[in-house]
Formats: sequence, C-alpha cells, structure tokens
Amino acid sequence: MSIVDGLEHIIRENEPLAPYTRLGLGGVAEYFAEPTSEAELIELVVRFSKEHLPIRLIGGGSNIVVRNEGISGLVVRLSAPEFCNLSVDDNRIRSGGGVRLSHFVATAVREGFSGPEHLVGIPGTVGGALHCNIGSQGVDIGSWVQNARVLTRSGEIISRSRDSLAFAYRQSGLNELVILEATFAFEREATELLAKQMQKIWIVRRAAQPLSENAIYAFKNEGPESAADLIERSGLKGTSVGQVVVSDRNANLFVTHPGATSQDVLRLLELVKNQVADRSGVELQPAVEIW
Repeated sequence: MSIVDGLEHIIRENEPLAPYTRLGLGGVAEYFAEPTSEAELIELVVRFSKEHLPIRLIGGGSNIVVRNEGISGLVVRLSAPEFCNLSVDDNRIRSGGGVRLSHFVATAVREGFSGPEHLVGIPGTVGGALHCNIGSQGVDIGSWVQNARVLTRSGEIISRSRDSLAFAYRQSGLNELVILEATFAFEREATELLAKQMQKIWIVRRAAQPLSENAIYAFKNEGPESAADLIERSGLKGTSVGQVVVSDRNANLFVTHPGATSQDVLRLLELVKNQVADRSGVELQPAVEIW
C-alpha cells in the first residue's frame, strides 16, 4: 500500500514550493497536501507520522526560506474553507488557522476591536502569526488569545486554554503541529478611530518597505537596538549576494531580484550576521525558518 492511497485527490508529489513562499524561491516538496477537512488532515498526519516522515505546515510562506534542493516528507497547506472560517460573537473573534491575517485585521477594525490595527500590512495566516506570536509596535497577537484547538503530531486534537499558554517576543506556547482554530477577545474602540490609526500605520509601514513584493524580514529584534539599526550601523545597506540585496529602505529586509536563489539568501544571512557580530558584538538571530 502506498502512503498516498485513497488520498490522491489531496496529495501531490514533487510539488514546487516557490509559488507558496513570499520570496518565490526554493525546491520541491516530496509530498504536498491540501486537505479539505479535519478528518483528511488527521489521516495525513497519522500516516506520515507512522512512517516517521517529516511533516511541515505552510501558511502564507512569509518567513520561510526553502533550500534549492527541496525537502523530504510532507508539506501541508490549509487552504480549504474548513480551515478558513472566521466569525464574530460579542467582543470575540473565532478564527481558523488558515485565515489570512489581513482578513483578521480588517474584521477586527470593522467590528471596533482594538489592537489588531497594529498588524496591518503583515503577511501570512492567523495560524502562522500565532505560532510565531507576530507583533508590531509593542503589540502581539498572543495578547488577545483566549483558547486554541490544535492538532498534535500523533493526530490528536486538543484544546489549549489561556492559562496553559505562554507568549513572549516571537515565541508562543503553541508548539503543536497545527493550530486549527483560536478564539480572541478584545476591548472596543470607535471603528472610525481604529480605521484612521490603521491607515496611518499602513502608510508608515509601506514607506519603510521596498517597492518589490519579494522581500523578507531577516532577523529578530531582541535587544535595545533594532536589527535594522544594527545592520545599517554596520554599513551593510545595499550589500548583496547574487541577486539578493539588503534593502536601502529598511536594512532588515532582504529583497530578491530575478535570478535569485535560496542559497543567495542563506549566504547573505550568514554574511550580515557575521559582520554585525564583528562590528557591534551583537549576535543576530534569524527571523526566518530555513527548510
């Protein structure tokens, strides 16, 4: 029996991953699946776990660098409606893990829920944002979480309450394989005021970003000085490896040009990290996942 038997309608072999990442780079996945239901997702996880094959989840692909040689095992994408439901009840939002973060933010602002307007312009999905506890301007998505339904690597669905979760800078206690759904609670504020604040944040954020969409934040901001300031102070704006360059707008953004490869990105990450360590004594930590 083949590992894909009965699941041929949702599994593809040797699927190029570049179209699913923000950088548009990288090799193929040995197996790639887009399940249409939780039952199919559980079946996938159980089968591949029994065979001790790696399982990875991809959302918006906004913080992932896939190596040129590709990856073994299974990559799962939660694109089906089953995983993209979003509903509002009183001061709460219940969101599937596959919901686009932009949709989550727009819904919160429309409903007069304060906080998510700070996340405007950040790419990705709600599940990916929760996994990394994404944030901006001192506000992070984990601060609003009340509970979450998650799927473990053994194929078990469990509920995680607020009391069992621990969020820190770019870290969460949600380390299970899949974040299926989460419920968030908010304070209310005038919708008009939130919309104006969101617009201002969006304008400032866009002004600091390169015109190209093929860009990725390279390093975490973990100390008193931002990664962008450390890189700029080290004289690295405009530095390039192959067809990947440190942005002249924001030194913590790497921009790719036609002909770029994942290896170029990895080499530039290493070069910038080493140069900043030599010149400032600070050890930058990558903000990207390297597959």
